[in-house]
Amino acid sequence: MTPSSPDALRQTPLYERHVTAGGRMVPFAGYSLPVQYPSGIMAEHKWTREHAGLFDVSHMGPAFLMLADPAGEPENAHAAIAAVIEPLVCGDIAGLAPGQLRYTLMLNDDGGTIDDLMIGRSPITPGGLYIVVNAATKRTDFAHIEAAVGERARLVRADDDYALLALQGPEAGAVMASVLPRAVDLDFMRYGVFEWGKDRVFVSRAGYTGEDGFEILVSAHEAVALWDELLADTRVKPVGLGARDTLRLEAGLPLYGHELDETISPVEAGLGFAVSRRRREAADFPGAGRILAEREGKLSRRRVGLIVEGAPARDGAEILDTDGHSIGIVTSGGFAPTLGKAIALGFVPPGFAAPGTPVQVAVRNRAQPARVVETPFVPHRYFRKPA
Repeated sequence: MTPSSPDALRQTPLYERHVTAGGRMVPFAGYSLPVQYPSGIMAEHKWTREHAGLFDVSHMGPAFLMLADPAGEPENAHAAIAAVIEPLVCGDIAGLAPGQLRYTLMLNDDGGTIDDLMIGRSPITPGGLYIVVNAATKRTDFAHIEAAVGERARLVRADDDYALLALQGPEAGAVMASVLPRAVDLDFMRYGVFEWGKDRVFVSRAGYTGEDGFEILVSAHEAVALWDELLADTRVKPVGLGARDTLRLEAGLPLYGHELDETISPVEAGLGFAVSRRRREAADFPGAGRILAEREGKLSRRRVGLIVEGAPARDGAEILDTDGHSIGIVTSGGFAPTLGKAIALGFVPPGFAAPGTPVQVAVRNRAQPARVVETPFVPHRYFRKPA
């Protein structure tokens, strides 16, 4: 995690709840957020893997993008809004079904990643998209989108008037069944709009822990009540930023500013799946020349997972070959509570990327043995309905 300056920190609608619960508040992406509660990161991590953890992720960047003139058939309206956003990303937005979400990447002209984000087709509003971008980049992301869409569409930010909650873990579905029963019918990477309290909530079956779970966008004035109702279930405990990071690392998921930035392409980051087939065939996305060439093997680095012997290798540590020559860099690293081992993500030349390849990492000026492994380190357990 990369904390921001402590000056002029914003508070989420749940700030007082975190303080009352003993949350250790830290600056992050311009907000004051809990890094952990009194039970500690290890306990919160394990609770989420075994039961259900509740996260305040209201610092993220949820928004709605809507056609300025949505008149006409719903399919035509969706095609029109897809045509507005697709020149910025590499995903097939036109092919989304109502209520379907897609993980995609916003790219620059060189094929580097401006941000990774979620885009969903509204199940109720013709010509409407639900977008969630990263916290640290949301200001520039939204400016980039608004400049590109011009007067064809309008972007309505939801990060000021809403809170975003993430309920994650193997018991998340059972918990939701007692709070928002209809939301339990959602499949992975689907979202819906439901009535709760005095308002509507936007619920997606997604998250960033590798577990089954839900993200709930709720109005700021209803957020505390929903937080309290979820925590009233004994299967749920609050979880802070620390465990959120260890969970996503075990799940082998990239973090913007670490495994992704404006120099790193989807292929280098191991996210080639995010470049949709239709977009590849049309070569109509930013940086297509570079990215399509990289798909054919013309690349100089790949993201890999590492199991590290000894102390964890942190962000910025050098990756060495067995002779001690520098070959790459660690972008995220730490102790994996589920595995009881040190793990890391980083970039190495393709010749060192095969699982099983022995390497070393430099920790406190000392070379420690490591080996390349497949990711995720801990298998994903997303909910998918039987075909």
